[in-house]
Amino acid sequence: MAEGPGLFTPRDARDRREWARLLAFCARHGRAAFSRDPLIGGHVTGSAVLLSPDGGEMLLTHHRKLDRWLQLGGHCDGEADVAQVALREAREESGLAGITLLSPEVFDIDIHEIPANTREPAHLHYDLRYLMRAGSRGFAVSHESRALAWVPLAEVGRYTRAPSVLRLRDRVLADRGAEAAHRIGRDTG
Repeated sequence: MAEGPGLFTPRDARDRREWARLLAFCARHGRAAFSRDPLIGGHVTGSAVLLSPDGGEMLLTHHRKLDRWLQLGGHCDGEADVAQVALREAREESGLAGITLLSPEVFDIDIHEIPANTREPAHLHYDLRYLMRAGSRGFAVSHESRALAWVPLAEVGRYTRAPSVLRLRDRVLADRGAEAAHRIGRDTG
């Protein structure tokens, strides 16, 4: 695993803008970017796009504090190996032990504001998302969630309208389509 933001291949202009913002934030704040320092206006977080063993479903959490269906993930708390953070969070929030990181490369980036609360001011999450696969389906709901659900990719929109989660679904489906086209081309070529 690599420390820091790692590698990312932008797919579009939005990706390029978000990645540039993340790199500038990390350059400006160094290791503090991975902490919860309230004076720098944000921090890097790590999330898991956790697919079922057959790859047809995504594990979503009904987040207790935010009261929304989201991907699993959390704070780096000083750890700069964000892929490892995302893997740790996926294990802690799902109770699943057999989770495989499918690529060390960042799958998606999303920068979003977290509203102020009684403990901290409004701040940004520079969220790095990694693609993972579960070895089994038997999850356990943690104290951070109201519920967990294996959601068929085609039904993610029934659980959430959050553009960042729908983008994750769309990217998984696009990658699956590209892999199938590659296999077909290889088999006929």
